Amino acid sequence: MTHIPPPAEELRLLDTELRQLDARRALLLARRAWLITALRPPVTPPPPPPPARRPETTAPRVQNVLLVLGGILLTVAAIAFTLVSWGRMGIAGRALVLGAVTLAALGSPVLLLRHRLRSTAEAVAGLGLALTVLDGYALHEVAFPDTNGLGYAAIASALLAALWTAYGLALGGPRRPTGAPAAPERLPLRLPLPTALAAAQLPLILWAAAADAGAPVMTAALLVTAALDTAVALRVPVPSVRLVAAVGAYGLGGWGSFGAGWLSWTATGPSAVARAAALLLFAGAIALAAAWRLPDTNVATWVASAGGLLTVAALGGVPRSSLPGDWTVPGYLVCAVALLAAVRTRLPEPMRRGLALTAGSVQAVAVVWALPPVALAVLGPVAWVGRVWTGAPSTAREAVTTDGVPWPAYAATAPLVLVVVATVLAVAVRGTEWRPRATIGASALAWAAVLVLPAALDIPYWAGLSAQGLTIVAALAYTARSAKARPVPFLLALVGSVSLACLSLAAEGTTLGVLATLTVLFSAVSGRSRLAPVAALTYATALACAVGASLGWQPQHIALLVLLVPVVAALLAARLADSPARVPVEVTGAVAGLLAVGLAVTDPPLLALVLALCAVIAAGTAVREDRRSAGYAATALFLLATWVRLACWGVGCVEAYTLPVTVPALLVGAVGRRKDPLTSSWTAYGAGLSVTLVPSLLTAWTDPDWPRPLLLGVAALTVTLVGARLRLRAPLVLGGGVLALDALHELAPYLVQMAGALPRWVPPALAGLVLLALGATYEQRIRDARRVRDVLSRMR
Repeated sequence: MTHIPPPAEELRLLDTELRQLDARRALLLARRAWLITALRPPVTPPPPPPPARRPETTAPRVQNVLLVLGGILLTVAAIAFTLVSWGRMGIAGRALVLGAVTLAALGSPVLLLRHRLRSTAEAVAGLGLALTVLDGYALHEVAFPDTNGLGYAAIASALLAALWTAYGLALGGPRRPTGAPAAPERLPLRLPLPTALAAAQLPLILWAAAADAGAPVMTAALLVTAALDTAVALRVPVPSVRLVAAVGAYGLGGWGSFGAGWLSWTATGPSAVARAAALLLFAGAIALAAAWRLPDTNVATWVASAGGLLTVAALGGVPRSSLPGDWTVPGYLVCAVALLAAVRTRLPEPMRRGLALTAGSVQAVAVVWALPPVALAVLGPVAWVGRVWTGAPSTAREAVTTDGVPWPAYAATAPLVLVVVATVLAVAVRGTEWRPRATIGASALAWAAVLVLPAALDIPYWAGLSAQGLTIVAALAYTARSAKARPVPFLLALVGSVSLACLSLAAEGTTLGVLATLTVLFSAVSGRSRLAPVAALTYATALACAVGASLGWQPQHIALLVLLVPVVAALLAARLADSPARVPVEVTGAVAGLLAVGLAVTDPPLLALVLALCAVIAAGTAVREDRRSAGYAATALFLLATWVRLACWGVGCVEAYTLPVTVPALLVGAVGRRKDPLTSSWTAYGAGLSVTLVPSLLTAWTDPDWPRPLLLGVAALTVTLVGARLRLRAPLVLGGGVLALDALHELAPYLVQMAGALPRWVPPALAGLVLLALGATYEQRIRDARRVRDVLSRMR
């Protein structure tokens, strides 16, 4: 009977057979593909085609080059004929030749354009235009030889410009009436119209030169020509004509504007000033009119800015001739401020931006003009640091010019300039993102004006000092009463206070009063700025020095008074736990402490006292949980104080200087190991033991007596035994090493004597015996060394 497996078993068998068939099929297909590839003949790829030679230039370019060269050669030939062969012909022959050639050159483009040979027509037209210039020259030589050459050139250039314009318009295209059927379009010539506009630049300029006109007339001719160019550039749609017009407008307009500005600056009389102002206004009107019509907003902005600048120069130059030199810049500044009224009008946005840019630029230049007096008022008082209490000057101006730096002659109106610009910033800039910056700038300028005003007015010294002090009080009061943080008024008050403090160094009483006042003022606003406590402590330090000097104390005694500042800084820092001013206060206190140390350095006993007091202050600071690291500074200061005191007593024993370091270091190490038993003995005791053992060992090696080596040996033996008892590596190694070196130092004389008494063969023999002994017990020694290493490694 046939065995029929269960369905599940039969399905498994079928799947196995199918997988085997798929694998066999893939193998056979791979073999078939290989056989096909092996039987196929190799195919050699065809060689690449040779690179085709491309022409280096195009046919239109070759055509244009040939036409241009032909036109140039014909023009040169015509010039040579006119200049060289002119005298060989009669009047009729000359007229016939020039007329025929000129008419032929000017008429040929008509026929060429009908056949659509535009490039050739351009070349021939250029020849014709050049021939018209030669005709004008020939006419002058024959008919008007005695006329003024510049005047004739002016008339000839005007006529040629008109002739070329008509010629270009005549060949520019047919005019057909409205409603007429379209006619075939005729190609226009591009050369005559730009050439005519280029010739039109000359008539007015040549006429002014021919008439020997002055600079105002020549400037007017330039500006009128620039105005015509501007009109053409804005209204004529032909690109080549607009390009020539733009070049003429910018070039001649810039030249004329510069000339008008120079006339305004050098004008001395009312009539000259009026003429220069009229020229500048005309130039500004040209620029503003161009800015009104320009489609490019960026170009329009800059052109409008140039127009506004010319207007300011025109209006500001009028009062300059009748006012003193101090009022020159204020006059221009007032005109610039008045120009801001145009920004509020309905002018196009590019023009308003340009006028605002002009006003801002003029104000910036005015501020730069007023900065030297401000810098002198701020930095000049620093010179009193080298002339402390030499006597108060009579005026505020003398107080800031002590180094021989002259006061600027124009500085009388500098405060007015600063106030005007500050007012503009405060009033004009509203409702924009620039408002905060404008407020800062206005505050700074107003402060600078008040700072420079006493010296500018040359008021008495005491009045100037009081005015500057009141400014500082006002700025600090504003900072204290403001709900928000106001860093700018505070910084201005801080800078002004430095200048005021330097000014007060002229007289003793003034110095004490100003420094005390500044200390109180900055202490009162210490909660409004992180720099306020620093400034208060700094002025307190200066006050302490000034009080000590006023009492006639020596610098080392003044140091004790200065130490009050670090004490106050430490107490204040403890109250400023979470304030960002805490670190600056602590740094200021530390600097004051260093100053006290520097003042006392010339008196060692008092220096030791100052160091000890600084150590007490540092120890008090280390009591705080977050300032434990100040304990290291306190320890170092105590140590320095001890050393200085020992040096004052004439103590020469090294241990007297090292033991005060070793004992606290060992105590600190013991406390640290008690808190953290895993601390290494090298970390806990290594530094403390080394501070005493190493200097003592070095001193003992040079000491000829026996007490010091004996005591050092006893101390080293004690340290070694303690290290062995407590199983501590650092005391064991340091004590044992110092003990061995100390013993070697004591036995060295006897070893030397013994070596001299023995025969010479004894040392080699002893060395050989030692080597044999070591070799015989090598394994045992290695085992013992390993045991010692294990013992030391188990020590902490």
